[in-house]
Amino acid sequence: MAPASFHHITNTVCVMDASGSLGFSLVERLLQRGYTVHAAVQNHDCELQFGGLSCDKKKLKVLYADPFDYKSIIDALRGCCGVFYNFEPPQDQSSYDEFMTEVEVRAAHNVLEACAQTETIDKVVFTSSATAVIWRDDRKSITADFDERHWSDINFCRKFKLWHALSKTLAEKTAWAVAMDRGVNMVSVNAGLVMSPDLSIKNPYLKGAAEMYEDGVFVTVGLNFLVDAHVCIYEDVSSYGRYLCFNHVVNRHEDAVKLASMLTPSAPSHPQSFDQDLRIIQQRISSKKLNKLTVDFESRPQLEN
Repeated sequence: MAPASFHHITNTVCVMDASGSLGFSLVERLLQRGYTVHAAVQNHDCELQFGGLSCDKKKLKVLYADPFDYKSIIDALRGCCGVFYNFEPPQDQSSYDEFMTEVEVRAAHNVLEACAQTETIDKVVFTSSATAVIWRDDRKSITADFDERHWSDINFCRKFKLWHALSKTLAEKTAWAVAMDRGVNMVSVNAGLVMSPDLSIKNPYLKGAAEMYEDGVFVTVGLNFLVDAHVCIYEDVSSYGRYLCFNHVVNRHEDAVKLASMLTPSAPSHPQSFDQDLRIIQQRISSKKLNKLTVDFESRPQLEN
């Protein structure tokens, strides 16, 4: 049976923050599907990038919204029935550390509280990370595959300075707490490492990459796949809770080498043994819940223009 179709009050949605690769791609995809889009950015300079959109911009409204300025968030949400929220670190604090955890948690709280105050908001799609699922002290002894029911352990993340995982875990938990307390219809997308054009070795998701690889939980997601997953989750009235989102598992030596060479193209390659080349690490993470939801997404109708 095909997934339930979407029924929202208006066709206006807000993408916040719209300045990064995911936000920009979401804006473009939503415009292509007939939505009116409020593209909320933290920096006024980001407005110029939307000139490069490959679709009609008549339904696009670029707005300034600082996640620490409550009024600007409310202004960006005005008239919207849906919100796609993903956190972009401030330009003056782009690297993840313990301080960034506080920043991301505050931002998530402010946005969800603003959604609760905006009567027209019907649904919030909150972008989180697979790093909010996989980091636990008992991860090797868990017999079932990791899925949406698992949470990273906060103390474990602090102990090993996994700041990205800590930030994503605490921000998502904060968002869920506000959503449940204030009656906001929220769904989260726990994305793997996003294979976007700006991916680099400095990406904080990569902290602990070797351990993720050995544990069979190192997952990546194509940018277009991730965007479609967000839109599908928003449009399907049956979507609920958390969804792990990835379309590739890095569990073979050649996968790891390919990713490493892409991240550090100037680094010399090291010869590996024949046994290592052939070894396939057992996948221990599942996205079955999302797969069931997205099976008929491509055949779904777009909005009427």
